[in-house]
Amino acid sequence: MHKHVEWDDPGADSVMRHYEHSPQGYSEPGSGDILSARYQGMVVRVKVEAYVDGTSIGSVAALIEPHSGKRRQLFGKLAVGDTVRLPDASRAFEPRPSDNAAQDEEPQ
Repeated sequence: MHKHVEWDDPGADSVMRHYEHSPQGYSEPGSGDILSARYQGMVVRVKVEAYVDGTSIGSVAALIEPHSGKRRQLFGKLAVGDTVRLPDASRAFEPRPSDNAAQDEEPQ
């Protein structure tokens, strides 16, 4: 049984919105693919086990703090290894390193 997750809105990092005008690069995920989404600000990687009607079903492969890159085993009610459902509309691109670089720098 899967764990119900209220995924964050991917906003500007939405995979679906990115390919909305250029569908050639979008393909349905397959078994073994790793997808990303956001949950309460964390980056969640999901390893796909099945894909049904626009939703990937798989296990949480990683929980990553977006600013530090630190990995966690548990965050909120979500843990590495949990089985979740990830709708295509909730998929998000990984944060770009340049997005976090200015925040990671020490003031001089």
